[in-house]
Amino acid sequence: MLTFAWPWMFLLLPLPWLLRRLLRPSDRREAALRVPQLSTFESLLPRRGPSAAVRWLPLAALWLIWIALLVAAARPERLGDTVMVPVSGRDLMLAVDLSGSMNREDMELNGRPASRLEVLKLVFEDFVSRRGGDRVGLILFGTNAYLKAPLTFDLATVNRLMQETPLGIAGGRTAIGDGIGLAVKHLRHRPAENRVLVLMTDGANNSGELEPIKAAELAAQAGIRIYTIGFGSDEMDRPSLFGGAFGRRGLEGGGDMDEDVLIEVAGMTGGEYFRARHSEELMQIYRNLNALEPVPGPEETFRPQRPLFVWPLSVALFTSLMLGLLQGRRGLGGLL
Repeated sequence: MLTFAWPWMFLLLPLPWLLRRLLRPSDRREAALRVPQLSTFESLLPRRGPSAAVRWLPLAALWLIWIALLVAAARPERLGDTVMVPVSGRDLMLAVDLSGSMNREDMELNGRPASRLEVLKLVFEDFVSRRGGDRVGLILFGTNAYLKAPLTFDLATVNRLMQETPLGIAGGRTAIGDGIGLAVKHLRHRPAENRVLVLMTDGANNSGELEPIKAAELAAQAGIRIYTIGFGSDEMDRPSLFGGAFGRRGLEGGGDMDEDVLIEVAGMTGGEYFRARHSEELMQIYRNLNALEPVPGPEETFRPQRPLFVWPLSVALFTSLMLGLLQGRRGLGGLL
């Protein structure tokens, strides 16, 4: 189906004719040069005037250019068949801890040591790719909390923003309460049945203006379910000076995590607390979250649009080039 987004542009069609009528030059003509005899200039005069067809050709070309430009300005587009897009209706906000402790290499990825953030980004990509039909947003928190991506159906962009996020961009400390508070601010105006926050942290709240329990109370009042994930190994291996099989020593890796607060925050809002000590557990937790029953929502309709303005614009450009070549051979002043 061919339609025009701005059909009112065709009201400008008579504009050149109106300007011609309103700005008509004076018919009074006076000789610019008086000579006693014209025989000297006879060789300069054309032998015969142009034919009627040649005389009207530039004018027709100018009108064709004007009409083609109007058609392009009216934004012609071809509409495809209506497509029904299923929408689950869930608004899912992901709050990710980016404090300095996320740089600890107490995880294992493909048989090699890996940092917590590296493993998280890998699992995050798989989780977000399965959220078709949900609006997903991203909050990053460290010393401060800020919104990285608002709620959107564009899951690829949310994932790319997470993958490109460097460690420490939000500060080196951990403001869990501020992260929850920021999520409440962006979720409280959404439908009450489907507000979900997934919060992942590897530490305890030691920064920010809002305490996690107080933030959880605000979330509970707004009807937001919070699923908390404590991330990090209880011990992390580091190579010792001796090397070999006996050359690794265990260090405290997750002792600074306040699991009691995370459990209480989840319980106050009707959510659940999960503990991930290695990459496999974190992957399984996100799979469990994927199994959350979606809230059915109304289907949205979508009609693909294909812009066609390039075709009339090409006609105007080609006609202009041809007219320019013609003008190079003949003067337009006498033809019009």
